[in-house]
Amino acid sequence: MTRSFRQLLAIRFALLTTGGMTLCVGVTFFAFRHILDTELNASIMNVASIQAAAVTDGVGGAMHFHEWELTPEEAGSVRDLVRYAQIWDATGKSLMRSRFMVRDLPVDLRALEAAGAGELVWKEADFHDYRIRSVFYPLERLGDLHSQHVLQVAAPMESRNVMLQRVGLFGLLMVFLTAVGSLLGGRWLATRALRPVSDIISQAEAVGTGTERPQISAYADILEYERLVKVLNRMLDRIQASFEAQRRFTADASHELRTPLTAMRGELELALRRSRSNPEYRDVIQSAHEEVLRMGQIVEGLLTLARADAGAMEVRRAPQNLVDLARAACERVETQGIPDGVSVEVEASEPVLASVDGDLLVQVFWNLIQNGVRAVSTQEAGVVRVYVGTRAGQAVVEVLDSGPGLPEGGDSSAFHRFWRGDPSRTHQDGGGGSGLGLAIARAIVEAHGGGLEAGPSSALGGARFTVTLPLHASKWRRWTPSS
Repeated sequence: MTRSFRQLLAIRFALLTTGGMTLCVGVTFFAFRHILDTELNASIMNVASIQAAAVTDGVGGAMHFHEWELTPEEAGSVRDLVRYAQIWDATGKSLMRSRFMVRDLPVDLRALEAAGAGELVWKEADFHDYRIRSVFYPLERLGDLHSQHVLQVAAPMESRNVMLQRVGLFGLLMVFLTAVGSLLGGRWLATRALRPVSDIISQAEAVGTGTERPQISAYADILEYERLVKVLNRMLDRIQASFEAQRRFTADASHELRTPLTAMRGELELALRRSRSNPEYRDVIQSAHEEVLRMGQIVEGLLTLARADAGAMEVRRAPQNLVDLARAACERVETQGIPDGVSVEVEASEPVLASVDGDLLVQVFWNLIQNGVRAVSTQEAGVVRVYVGTRAGQAVVEVLDSGPGLPEGGDSSAFHRFWRGDPSRTHQDGGGGSGLGLAIARAIVEAHGGGLEAGPSSALGGARFTVTLPLHASKWRRWTPSS
């Protein structure tokens, strides 16, 4: 059966307090019993000492009790104040007893034997209809004439037992009241203690997808709940930011895909309005083919980013020389064509080994170099330079260009999906104008445990993209780029 945390808290509080009260009552009960027993024993021992001295003060060893002048009936009515006394010989024969006693005290032969050997022996037994406690007192302590005599002094335990019974019942009553009170009090305390949690939950449940900047304010100023509220608000901020990013991403993706679809639809509808010659149909098909390729690049980029977001990007690691990968990316860019006046250079003083997926890293470097080429192509001449080296125990690849540089705010937003700093040029995307190239490049680098940053180039005056990756080799030499 499922219980609420409030019920569990109340039950545990009740068990704790009831257990504590039970322990206190138990300790009190046993301590009180010890005190009563000690007082009773002291009283019996005092009477035994007095009676032993009185019994043996006769001439020639004659024994007699100095007793209260009470009849047996009177003694029976005040038995709680009476101390019974009787003298035995070593064989268990009664030699003398208090005159108001109508029968002998219960005797224990082993106790008589031990007392005859000079020990004090305590025993409990039933006498008439109540319990008594006795001490067997050796009279040989008072002279050799009584070496075979043992004095037994007894007292009823009824008052002691009644007192203990009352204390025990009072203790049980206290335990019961404590259990009920702590259960009710624990429930009340749990309700008050958990009320802030209920209010926080209510505010959290009231947060909807259409809420503008959802925040939880309940009990945010209470020290015990401050951290919980801050954590929930940070989580809501992350969810809101993710939701906004997803919404922007969906809108941008729809827009990017709608543009080539609209172009193809217009060209095909125009071609179908009348019969055309084969060259005209070829031109329409060629244009549609280009738009299909563009949509394919966008879809492929979106799938790559989706795999990266899900942590499912497949990276086949192997020791690779980043200098060779950078040169392979440059050759790929040159194969696709470079505008006149634009040069691409690779600078490296030594091989730099890293455990990476070569194909993916070539794609990253190609994206960054292609960005530089597009930026420089807006001018009459320029250069794109690739530095490969190490710094602070990491592999570093920097791609710099002499173009106009990133626009204001481009350092942080250049890696946003479908971002373009200037609609008139698309040198920041590196993905054929789709706006996904840099986002894909950062996702690939981060999947390798590295980082990708953008900033201005002090050496060439344009943009600078810096890739950092963990080194594969244990030995490396410090390298400082010229930028």
